[in-house]
Amino acid sequence: MTKSKKKTTNDAVTPAVHRAARSSPRASGTNADIACRAYDLFLTRGAEHGHDVDDWVQAERELQYVASKP
Repeated sequence: MTKSKKKTTNDAVTPAVHRAARSSPRASGTNADIACRAYDLFLTRGAEHGHDVDDWVQAERELQYVASKP
């Protein structure tokens, strides 16, 4: 019997939501920005599931760093 690998999905961040959040002026500096960056990281890794928390934390760090720059 083979062991099945647990597959996680990221239904909260779809490409449509990703595009809408980027174009919305109200989304600046919000969770939508973090979600967009986390989704970019997810795609960059080849859409490999199971790293959503890592992507989210990295996106937060990157956006905080950019926001703290003069």
